Amino acid sequence: MSDSMRLGQAAIQNKNLPEAIIYFSQALKESPKDPQILACLGQAFCWQGNLDEGLVYLRQSGQVLAKKARKSRDVKLVVDLADQLQHWNDYPGSAELCKQATQINPQYARGFQLLALSHLRLNQKKPALAAGKQALKLAPDSAMLNILVATLEITNGQSESARQKLEKALQNPLLTPEEKFRAHKELARVLDKLGLYEQVFSHLHAAGEVSPRLPEVQRQDVAMVPGMLETYKAEFDSELLGRWANTTFPADQPAPVFLLGFMRTGTTLTQEVLAAHPTVFVADETDLIMSVVQELKRMFNQRGSVPDMLRQLDLDGVLHLRTFYWQRTKALFGDKIAGKLFLDKTTMNSIDIGLINCLFPDAKLVFLLRDPRDVCLSCFMQTMIPTPSTVHLLTWQNTARFYAQIMDWWAVVKPKLNMQFIEFRYEDAVFEFEPAFRKVFDFLGLTWDPKVADFHKNVAGKVIASPSFSQVAQPLYSSSVGRWQHYAQEYEAIAETLKPYLDAYGYQNS
Repeated sequence: MSDSMRLGQAAIQNKNLPEAIIYFSQALKESPKDPQILACLGQAFCWQGNLDEGLVYLRQSGQVLAKKARKSRDVKLVVDLADQLQHWNDYPGSAELCKQATQINPQYARGFQLLALSHLRLNQKKPALAAGKQALKLAPDSAMLNILVATLEITNGQSESARQKLEKALQNPLLTPEEKFRAHKELARVLDKLGLYEQVFSHLHAAGEVSPRLPEVQRQDVAMVPGMLETYKAEFDSELLGRWANTTFPADQPAPVFLLGFMRTGTTLTQEVLAAHPTVFVADETDLIMSVVQELKRMFNQRGSVPDMLRQLDLDGVLHLRTFYWQRTKALFGDKIAGKLFLDKTTMNSIDIGLINCLFPDAKLVFLLRDPRDVCLSCFMQTMIPTPSTVHLLTWQNTARFYAQIMDWWAVVKPKLNMQFIEFRYEDAVFEFEPAFRKVFDFLGLTWDPKVADFHKNVAGKVIASPSFSQVAQPLYSSSVGRWQHYAQEYEAIAETLKPYLDAYGYQNS
């Protein structure tokens, strides 16, 4: 290993990404076709937020590894690199690399497994199922591959076959907690599609019982978000929220549009309709605001709560954080955002509405609403990557409780906001598409474009970060409205928790 590589890896250990990039770049000059150096440089750029540049190097590393694998027939490192591309949401790059790996060694099941996942995330349903079945053919006893193929069959409308695979998988006494969790979740989903509603919740509850044994769940701080919300409700007062409301900000620091709400309220549908407009660019589930929060904490050496830090901030500090936001944005998206209305859709940035309003009082906010009963059902049924927010969606009561905590925060902060905002109902989008969305377009100062009604045609081959990625690849359907009625008896356990929101938003009698 060269001195430059050693120094680059030491910089990574010290979390000094700019220094690591310098050393890895030097190492690459010395060995321009070294796949490890290419991968290290690519990862460093991606960690820094420069995804476009980072992915170029990661893809180059993959191609060098593939070239070597054609001689050795060992594609493990090629597939590992494809896995890294998936981590950074480069599913097209991962799919291309997996295709090469499976051609080089058609007996390597994991290559087909990752190829199936790439096709799935690109809404390429039939190729995804074909790749999944090939992986299963190579490793027929793999519980995880049986569950994966069942998931792909559900996506392709082959519900009965999926049901049989999942029921058989659950008979295996050697399932890992992760396999058992996913099998119960997917079986609940397929039973719902088959209309066997009386069997669904037993599997959802079974998944909830397994969930505390999942390592990624155990790593989450369950108390973090509820604690933050209580602090924010107490400390974000009208004076703080209005502190920079009358400031004229530099032209090169415009305010984005923020699209927020609770999970499964229609934020992904709304983003795709707006993204179909030629003058709109959508940032889908990014860490932009989270990075701003981290930068604010760095400025104050982690001392105090976020509201405390914002109170100590002067105008120069506000301008610095706005500049920081746009630097991160340009690093992520480059010239693609030039001349476009920038829409930041990261659903659970709802937690950070107070900070957003303080730093961007000139922004506009679209906040999504949906029948709380349908929201909770959809969240509980969905399999999501564990985070400090989604870890609350693993049991029925906790799902309702977390929904209430977020909506309580919205009710407290809403009358104090200086940002312009509208509340937008998912049900209106479904049943009165054009009149409902015209209000949103008018609010954002956009001319109506009839082509947005064909939003679903733009989704094939497109990476969407939300779990709703497959649902927005089809025309609007109304079966998701009032879906809770199939499970009316289950709501007795959470009725008191949801009642205030059913009343407040007029859903009680719907």
